[in-house]
Amino acid sequence: MLDPLAVRIWVDFTNTAHVIVLRPLVERLEAAGHEVVTTARPLSHTVELLDDWARPPDRPHLVVGRHGGVRRRDKALAAADRARRLLRWAASQRFDRALAHGSTDVPVVSRALRIPNSTMFDYEWAATQHHVNCRLANRVLVPEAIPPARLARYGARGSKLVRYPGLKEEYYLADFEPDRGVLRELGADGAEVLCVVRTAPSYALYLGGSETPLLARVLRRAAAEERVCTVVLARTDSQRADVRALGLERVIVPDRTVDGRSLVALADVLVSAGGTMNREAAVLGTPVWSMFEGPLGGVDEQLVREGRLRVLADPDAIAFEPKPAGALVDRVRRDPGALLELALPGLQ
Repeated sequence: MLDPLAVRIWVDFTNTAHVIVLRPLVERLEAAGHEVVTTARPLSHTVELLDDWARPPDRPHLVVGRHGGVRRRDKALAAADRARRLLRWAASQRFDRALAHGSTDVPVVSRALRIPNSTMFDYEWAATQHHVNCRLANRVLVPEAIPPARLARYGARGSKLVRYPGLKEEYYLADFEPDRGVLRELGADGAEVLCVVRTAPSYALYLGGSETPLLARVLRRAAAEERVCTVVLARTDSQRADVRALGLERVIVPDRTVDGRSLVALADVLVSAGGTMNREAAVLGTPVWSMFEGPLGGVDEQLVREGRLRVLADPDAIAFEPKPAGALVDRVRRDPGALLELALPGLQ
């Protein structure tokens, strides 16, 4: 018998990190008896992560649309096409609530169908995205590290804006323990020093197709250290091909998604042009150097002040040394249920 208090919730994943961030929230919603319907946009490892997620067999994810690439016009066309498809689909689904982290489609479709929706993000300079999402969402959830004044121009102000303490990574990594099997899987379990490198999200509109010029220099610097094994987590096939073309020794480039959280937790150093993985490293106690090409957001500014994130200007500054013991055990852990209550009040 169905719980009369149960609701039907739509959750949309448009990027790899969104799966990791929202998974514990979805699992808590399902444990509370709610029905969660998930959709995904095929980009990077998003669909692979969803395929690996053991959810109830009667709740498969629906893959809709495509990524528009780097050019603004192509992005707009792809976004409009996906929104139209989702609008036709969602019109017959009778959703009670909707939730997303960075999806521009959930606020648009939800507003058209009058579905109360919550949006989340932790990087405030993706202006085009936020001008849409913040105005159309009913609830905007961001970390306290982002100054409210930076969000007001997007329409995120007053009771609509909800700020949470800490980093989103402290919530979804609260119960996480790394799996050393990922090192055996990659052939990196014998490394004296493990370096993980994350390539840039070059498809992001706020980066305009940028590929960081530091990447090749970082990889050559790491390869020059005989005791260092480097794993490069590339986002696209072209990035994988470019790294392999360098012909460097002790550089591993996986063909498909791997357990990135375990890899970061077990690494001695992370050098990354991304955002979420940088913050995962900071939370898990792994020294991290950022190659991110965009302007620093409030979260990263805070991590720099605290000494948990370093902005890389010269690859020679990287210290390829075993990291201190105990960093993982001593990390800050926060209850994902508290984050869910802020995002979708009253559903636990």
